[in-house]
Amino acid sequence: MVFGKQGVCKRMNNISFTKKKNVVRNTRGDKIFLGIDWIILTLFLIILVYPLLYIIMASFSAGTVYMNLSLIPSKYSLEGYRAVFEHSDVWVGYRNSLFYTVAFTAIALLVTICCAYPLSRKDFAGGKYMMGLCVFTMYFGGGLIPTYIWIRQMKLLDTIWSLLLPGSLSVYNMIVMRTYFNSTIPDELREASMLDGCSDIRFLIQIVLPLSGAIIAVIALYYAVGMWNDYFNPMVYITTRAKLPLPNFLREILMVNVQHSLTNQNAADIERLERLEQRAELMKYSLIVVSSLPVMVIYPFVQKYFVKGVMIGAVKG
Repeated sequence: MVFGKQGVCKRMNNISFTKKKNVVRNTRGDKIFLGIDWIILTLFLIILVYPLLYIIMASFSAGTVYMNLSLIPSKYSLEGYRAVFEHSDVWVGYRNSLFYTVAFTAIALLVTICCAYPLSRKDFAGGKYMMGLCVFTMYFGGGLIPTYIWIRQMKLLDTIWSLLLPGSLSVYNMIVMRTYFNSTIPDELREASMLDGCSDIRFLIQIVLPLSGAIIAVIALYYAVGMWNDYFNPMVYITTRAKLPLPNFLREILMVNVQHSLTNQNAADIERLERLEQRAELMKYSLIVVSSLPVMVIYPFVQKYFVKGVMIGAVKG
């Protein structure tokens, strides 16, 4: 054995030399392949990011600056946001959309978990047949008219329950969560907890759910984004204006009020018509930012769970 400072240095040189020998160098073909990958990914990044940045910058522009392809407008203005928030309906829609999104996500998660966990149990009698019926509904549905008749017969028209109850179970999300339970919750864990006197409900609440935070965050994001952007169902089932969510008010402001104001103007007042048209075009970008802001704020907090939850839930159990 070699002692002293020289011996230590010699040993360190040997270790570093050994590590250098084990490094795998990329061949010429690998470098070409990686270069092509970087080029393709960069192009996809530009295609996805540029429209988002363009919309954000155009919402802060003034006049016809937003018609240019530059991301830096020559003149900034808050006219688009001022025009949007002048409508009191926007605040009413925000309040309704927040309530609908939170309530629907909570109900949908409860229903999805209650369906996914029993179907993930191997000892659940009739689980395969129940799963087959659930998959059957993914390909065959009644459609809009039978659903409308059912909601009318249940006296749910023009109520919040017409938006919260239908669609509270997505079979696709249920299958993803069921697969996650099969992949991450071993049977030995449940058997050990049963030996200690743990019931099924307690096992689900205190063991399964804390271990399934990733998939719960992903499914919650799916449900929340779907409800936040939904405007068709409220347009069909809700008749009271005060109960409409934000997308319906934005659609009305963008496609009805602006066009109505433009068509009712005197054709001789060309300058005023041009200003109104520019304001209407500018409102489009401001409306997109206003309606997408909550989703963009929430997504960074759940994105770390997104890949893990989807990848594990997508593997067949």
